[in-house]
Amino acid sequence: MTADQEKKQAALEAVKYIEDNMVVGLGTGSTAKHMIEAVGALVAKGMNLTCVPSSDATEKLAKELGIKIVALDEIEKIDVTIDGADEFDANFQLIKGGGGALLREKILAWNTKFNIIIADSSKDVEKLGAFKLPLEVIPFATKQIITFLEEEGLKPVQRMKGNDPYRTDENNNIVDVDIFEVDDLKALEIKLLKVPGIVETGLFLDTTSLIIVGKEDGPEIKKR
Repeated sequence: MTADQEKKQAALEAVKYIEDNMVVGLGTGSTAKHMIEAVGALVAKGMNLTCVPSSDATEKLAKELGIKIVALDEIEKIDVTIDGADEFDANFQLIKGGGGALLREKILAWNTKFNIIIADSSKDVEKLGAFKLPLEVIPFATKQIITFLEEEGLKPVQRMKGNDPYRTDENNNIVDVDIFEVDDLKALEIKLLKVPGIVETGLFLDTTSLIIVGKEDGPEIKKR
């Protein structure tokens, strides 16, 4: 199977956890796109769902598919959120944010009763960090934050879009850092979030309830 076929297989398995009248959080990225299309198919068949998007791109696609979209402040709690990951390990720890939506994705995850991660098999790693960790930072402080991260040995690189800084849906910058040599991720998360101007990190350490991985012989379901 190709990676994209694995993503689609995982997405189709994940939507089986969606029930009528649920509030559903919609992730962002190439894997989540398959899930959003599957949710659109459920809605087309008559399922009543209210969905909260994690990005402008997800909202646009969902609306095109006839999915009812609401803002987070219009609901009390999300029943289930389905999203992708750039990496995950055996402890259900994730790196997310390759698509630049990590802030809203983490807000959705925190406000969700049951979080499902869908992924192709390449995202399953023994140790997080081969994929660079995204940090969402405010433009006003980006230069000083990069200096701090360099001093910490994290090899920061500001994400660009062409010749301009990449901007998130919240109009912030993304700085990608190298955490492969870091062993205590919880301590790193605490240290980074103490820095004024670092809005959020792409470390999702304790939000995931279930991981579904696309595999040649059928989806692998990992329960926390």
